Amino acid sequence: MLQELPTRSLRESGAVVLETKRLLLRQPTLADVKAITRIAGDERVAINLRRVPHPYSVEDATQFVARVANAGGMATFLIERKNEAIGLASLTWDKDERPELGYCLGFHHWGQGYATEAARALIDFAFEEFSIDAIHSGARVLNPASRHVLEKCGFQWTGVELHRFLALGSSTPVDRFRLERGVWSSLKGWSDAVRR
Repeated sequence: MLQELPTRSLRESGAVVLETKRLLLRQPTLADVKAITRIAGDERVAINLRRVPHPYSVEDATQFVARVANAGGMATFLIERKNEAIGLASLTWDKDERPELGYCLGFHHWGQGYATEAARALIDFAFEEFSIDAIHSGARVLNPASRHVLEKCGFQWTGVELHRFLALGSSTPVDRFRLERGVWSSLKGWSDAVRR
């Protein structure tokens, strides 16, 4: 049954675990703070994320995990491969009940298809769990790899916007994308993620 109110259901989704062929996506805990600091603390990662400062400290990661545990309008997952934290992925409802997909991977895991695999698991979760018509996302204009992930997932380009990035200390152009439910259902041939 599709949920009408994302915030109510997302509070309950903290226990959700998504499994793909190679990855496990689960809620981050305080035990993951060092791994999150390592991933988000890498400047090559931080400059592509709007809300992540650089340098990124253990205290920043601790506060992030606490916010995730208490957030009603967010579903955030730690991405693991073979029991190693390799990234993060999230759905947020910041405005207008429009869910936004975000993700990042540690630098050493770029270019191996993990971002696409994690994004597809979260997309499936969003459309199967919630009564939404579309998911939005964005990628810095200077980040063609992230743009490619979105395109492989069926997202359509909708334009360019300026967004402020904490690590850059300035605004930068961001390609904006939208994935509609009908497009997702026509592409649903990709491997299913298993939800526990």
